[in-house]
Amino acid sequence: MSFASFSRRNLAFFRLAVLTNLEYRLNYFTDAILQPTVTSLIEVTLWFALFKGAGTASINGFGLEAYLAYAIWAAFMARLTSSWMYEFRMIEEIDSGSINALLTRPMSFFEYYMSQFMGYKCVTTLISLTIPVAACLIFDLQVVWARVIPAVLLAIYYLLVVQTISFIVATFAFDLNRMHSLTVAKNLGLWLLSGELLPLDLLPETAKNILTWLPFANAVYIPVGYLTGRFGEDLFYRGWLTTTIGLFVFGILAFLSWRRGVAKYAGTGA
Repeated sequence: MSFASFSRRNLAFFRLAVLTNLEYRLNYFTDAILQPTVTSLIEVTLWFALFKGAGTASINGFGLEAYLAYAIWAAFMARLTSSWMYEFRMIEEIDSGSINALLTRPMSFFEYYMSQFMGYKCVTTLISLTIPVAACLIFDLQVVWARVIPAVLLAIYYLLVVQTISFIVATFAFDLNRMHSLTVAKNLGLWLLSGELLPLDLLPETAKNILTWLPFANAVYIPVGYLTGRFGEDLFYRGWLTTTIGLFVFGILAFLSWRRGVAKYAGTGA
């Protein structure tokens, strides 16, 4: 198989996801604009209430405007780096047996859904990005604008880790039925570890150091903290390193899990 044919095939999968999402306009509007906007409003309201209840001008050295900027961008990054729709689809393919049609084609199950996942994220991100940018400009919130593109690129790189983890979860469907609850549990765990719930620098220093050495902080805390000026270059570069390590580790686990699952699937004739 040549690289040219591999590229053409995956570009076709990428375009398929883009066209599919643009076809259903109301769903696209809800996914790319309405949901991120509502989430941002909720986050902003919570931080306003927290500062008002605490009766203080700053928390951990940062004022209300810094936390509002973090909350708005965290809502965007969390939406960008979340994974459930294509994970559900992979689980359904395996659970229903319709994976047979994909196994006989000259492509891998992983690349088929990875390319669609990236296409879906790109087409929604381009529109959703306008929400935090507009909010920070209107309310003059603390953002280092030169860092926005590098931060978004880190989040997009982290998407490879997210989809690989989703692939691993989907392979459990070779052994178990009704895997959707595991997806929900996984997403709740990532919600806590990523820094979406609250900035990780509010945790004890030891806990913060441990979590920032895990790849999951690259979903929200590291890209958002970097572009809002909470820290400098060192932690941001660590994010690229931990994402690469995470991709390598989860890639091996995905390969082994897939090999085991397909062998059992073919052996039982499921």
